[in-house]
Amino acid sequence: MKIMLLSLMVLGFTTSGFSQAKKPTIMVVPSDVWCNQNGYMKEFDNQGTKEKVPDYKRAFQENADLIAMISKINGLMADRGFPLKNMESVMKTLASESAEDAMLTSKSGGGGVVESPIDKLRKTAKADIIMQLTFEVLKTGPKKSIRFTLQGIDAYTDKEVATAGGTGNPSFSADPAVLLEEAVIDKIDNFNAGLQRHFDDLFANGREIIVRVKKFEKWNGDLEKEYGGEELGTIIENWMKANTVKGRFSTSESTENMLLFEQVRIPLYDASGNAIDARGFTRNLQKFLTAAPYSIVNKLMTKGLGQAVIVLGDK
Repeated sequence: MKIMLLSLMVLGFTTSGFSQAKKPTIMVVPSDVWCNQNGYMKEFDNQGTKEKVPDYKRAFQENADLIAMISKINGLMADRGFPLKNMESVMKTLASESAEDAMLTSKSGGGGVVESPIDKLRKTAKADIIMQLTFEVLKTGPKKSIRFTLQGIDAYTDKEVATAGGTGNPSFSADPAVLLEEAVIDKIDNFNAGLQRHFDDLFANGREIIVRVKKFEKWNGDLEKEYGGEELGTIIENWMKANTVKGRFSTSESTENMLLFEQVRIPLYDASGNAIDARGFTRNLQKFLTAAPYSIVNKLMTKGLGQAVIVLGDK
């Protein structure tokens, strides 16, 4: 009897711990394909090159089916304990920001980093996973069905980490949201399991970002300059080893003028439980280089959640 009670207690603790495991924060968005097929695209200037991006604002203002579809997916995910960011609310926050510059440059001129409208949306949302939804209403006589695709995209790396898709059974229902639920319901749990496996890996091994270190042309130093008998590039690599999760990163390029670090694994959360992105992690490197004995003036720039650039020699 005592053994049985002990076993039940252990099972209770295990189940409780599992249920309290952190889950990824998700934002559901219409896919680029859906936006293009339905005429919701606009152009933005990327350093003189015109690029097409989804016009989410107009899509939400004009397409009631889209709102209903995303609301249905939000509900299905919330019922399964996955926290969600509301895309419409995030877009309102983004629209209220006064600074919507296409390019950031140094105060005295120099290189910059271009952020697309999509990068800015992701940075504002700070979701772990972007859940892209593509759907189409099919008609067979008086019956309708939904063909859909769900793609779980890591918001920091753009890697696809989970996918689901299919076509629901034909129905007389005229409500696209109901048709979507009927099509998705038997696939959503496997999809969520894929999201959770990816997030568990991030929790154990760190989130993946990219960090670049460059120099302004007018700076009289470079990454081969020595401090205490050690080159600056080596000093920065040693800092990365000490501050990444399990010392995991790859030095993809190393010259006197640039360092490129890829597959940089950073903690998901800081000591206060706040999510860490590329900017938050790289700000610590910025402070390290600004302090003695290096005292290097530098500028930190970011692209979305997962890419950061430090440019040495100016602000």
